[in-house]
Amino acid sequence: MLDVGDGHLVYWETCGNPGGKPVVVLHGGPGSGCSTGTRRFFDPHAYRIVLFDQRGCGRSLPHASDLRVDLSTNTTAHLLADIERLRDHLGIDQWLVFGGSWGSTLALAYAEQNPSRVSEIIVGGVTMTRRSEIDWLYRGVAPLFPEQWERFCAGIPEADRDGDLVAAHYRLLHSADRDVCVRAAGNWCAWENSIVSVDPNAKPDPRRQEPAFQLAFARIVTHYFQHNAWLADGILLRQAGALAGIPGVMVHGRLDLAAPLITAWELSRAWQDGELVLVATSGHSWDDPGMAETIIAATNRFSAKR
Repeated sequence: MLDVGDGHLVYWETCGNPGGKPVVVLHGGPGSGCSTGTRRFFDPHAYRIVLFDQRGCGRSLPHASDLRVDLSTNTTAHLLADIERLRDHLGIDQWLVFGGSWGSTLALAYAEQNPSRVSEIIVGGVTMTRRSEIDWLYRGVAPLFPEQWERFCAGIPEADRDGDLVAAHYRLLHSADRDVCVRAAGNWCAWENSIVSVDPNAKPDPRRQEPAFQLAFARIVTHYFQHNAWLADGILLRQAGALAGIPGVMVHGRLDLAAPLITAWELSRAWQDGELVLVATSGHSWDDPGMAETIIAATNRFSAKR
């Protein structure tokens, strides 16, 4: 556990080769926590793999499933500072930065702020958490999933259903009534689970069925999206010039409905050293056909570079 200040203890772990190429893994969500399966994207003989749970989730403390936990010190700026604090704590001068979904937003923000600390970048299911992307997730994609959307909307007051559903759920998740919060968190996670995979029968990660996970995840993600992740809209694309000279790969499912391809394509146009690799059969889930193999090919490409 790393004390990062503000009363937060961040869980971290390393695996693989202690003398290998350092890589830091930035999980999605925000609020998902790191998973053991992510380690399998890296050759353990070649990489020193660093994973950590971002503030308030996973094994980090205090956990956001506790409604008494104040989220005001859980922002993008705080997470960026935590990554640097962890790098310094581990005595790593430079590392490959790896992130998926929300983790790709965080990876880009970190690399643009700290380019000298980044050897390469690999991102999957690319997002930049722009307002248009948030609006797509919680309204734009709805016509493709009418049954699931109807259930999602049914959990909020009728007067709020034509408005900002992130804001509506944010209010529910800050209710003084824990039962209201738990129901809202379950509805939020059910909607997200329904649009992630190309397989309509895909089973979500078992931990996503746990009430504590759902409550922490929904509280954190609505907190971030309600505040547009504290990023000026489009800033990561506008500042992509800071990535010049950093090689990287963007792995993206052509059928990704949670993070439409336009974001990865725009980034590939602005980041000349980044290669966009499309997986024709995949959506947003890394369990979709072809996704894991493509990510492993990308990590293997950089494994020998020290």
